[in-house]
Amino acid sequence: MKIQRFVYNMFGVNTYVIWDEPTGETAIIDPGMISAHDNSEIENFISTNRLKPRYLINTHLHIDHTLGNEEIMNAYSLPLHANSDDVFLGSNRSRQAEMFGLEMPSLPPVSVGHDLKNGDRLTLGEESVEVIAVPGHSPGSIALYSPDGNFVITGDALFHGSIGRTDLPGGNHPQLIKSIKERLFSLPDNTVVYPGHGDQTTIGYEKKLNPFF
Repeated sequence: MKIQRFVYNMFGVNTYVIWDEPTGETAIIDPGMISAHDNSEIENFISTNRLKPRYLINTHLHIDHTLGNEEIMNAYSLPLHANSDDVFLGSNRSRQAEMFGLEMPSLPPVSVGHDLKNGDRLTLGEESVEVIAVPGHSPGSIALYSPDGNFVITGDALFHGSIGRTDLPGGNHPQLIKSIKERLFSLPDNTVVYPGHGDQTTIGYEKKLNPFF
């Protein structure tokens, strides 16, 4: 499994493109594009590498991780895969924008086409990614684990040296700590962690050195 990171919008969201190299089947995760330049960058990457988008996935439905959803949905005729426990967030993106002082009154609600649950597997060519529920930053937060690629995309659950904030609607600090300990720290120590913001790390590093644990 191959992976490419792009960084978009005023929140510095990591948007990931992952794909199976032999077939080119692709998932686009947390599209954060907010400009024509952003849209062209990611679409040119997909076109140049002859990738075949199959999934649009949100690790959770906070506004910063969904700003490019419509572009990807329209460009590749993809429904959204996400956890339905975050629908209350996706239905109020304009209100979320107001919370952060952003003027985006025309943002449409996010509609989840396929509900992703803990243990679900999404196939990309000859490989697959496993859905891991990691509630706490939001009720519907998920991570995506690739055993073949030896990486996990953690959204805003786990960061390099930190964890996701839990002071937003639906956040729950004890639940987030439990999710990380039980479901992320059970992965192999050499698993590369690709978070929703900032630089990559490893499960082993965070188990030993993350100050929240």
